Amino acid sequence: MTQQTPDQYRVFGNPIAQSKSPDIHYIFADKSQQNIDYQKQLVDPDDFSNAVSAFIHQGGKGANVTAPFKEQALAIADELTERASLAGAVNTLSFKEGKIFGDNTDGEGLVQDLIANNVTLKQSRILLLGAGGAARGVLLPLLAQAPHSIVIANRTVSKAATLCQHFSDIRLSASGYQDLEQQHFDVIINATSASLSGNLPPIPTSLLSQNVVCYDMVYGKDETPFLKWAKEHGANKVIDGLGMLVGQAAVSFEVWRGVTPEVQPVIDKLRASL
Repeated sequence: MTQQTPDQYRVFGNPIAQSKSPDIHYIFADKSQQNIDYQKQLVDPDDFSNAVSAFIHQGGKGANVTAPFKEQALAIADELTERASLAGAVNTLSFKEGKIFGDNTDGEGLVQDLIANNVTLKQSRILLLGAGGAARGVLLPLLAQAPHSIVIANRTVSKAATLCQHFSDIRLSASGYQDLEQQHFDVIINATSASLSGNLPPIPTSLLSQNVVCYDMVYGKDETPFLKWAKEHGANKVIDGLGMLVGQAAVSFEVWRGVTPEVQPVIDKLRASL
């Protein structure tokens, strides 16, 4: 029997050496018997569009996009999903019928991970820390879970307010970190990059109690500074972003292959390798 040529996929980024995407997608493919070839590709900051064109020309079927190219990916897409359009960024490209389709699976990855961790989102009061691309990318899928409210807190309140206007949903409101005192939340999601530099978003400890779930979009070998701090101040349930990473990859895989892969075995495997 002749072996069929595998379908070609890529992840484009700069830097890209650290990307776990090939590992994740190969496990998905192995478990679901999909024949794919998935490589990571370092792209010069000014060469993204050319790199994608060349890959399409070679017969590429789809690509993931990581920093700093998510906005450029949005710009080159012929058609966008609603979640990509509202996120203002694309992390998943599909190439078919001579067109480039852009999607954003980050928010869905976050939501699926929260649900897998038995976090109730319906009617919950959510605090989203940060008003950058990471926050913007997850708002639509979070709103789709019918929360009671989402407060977006940011150092620059006007940036959070702009985000609220962009989504024009009455459940959204903007706040400065210093104005959060005396407020009550069920879920606190850190969408800032503070943990990457060992820092904390300046939120009051009064927000924390044993009933509050704290989620950090960042992950690492050790607990992130935000999750460590949350635990020290009484939060029982803390979750890092590894499940979100695997979850957004799973949604991409589903977009491309029409197959929903299992995420938990992949999360366990990656966790063990950190």
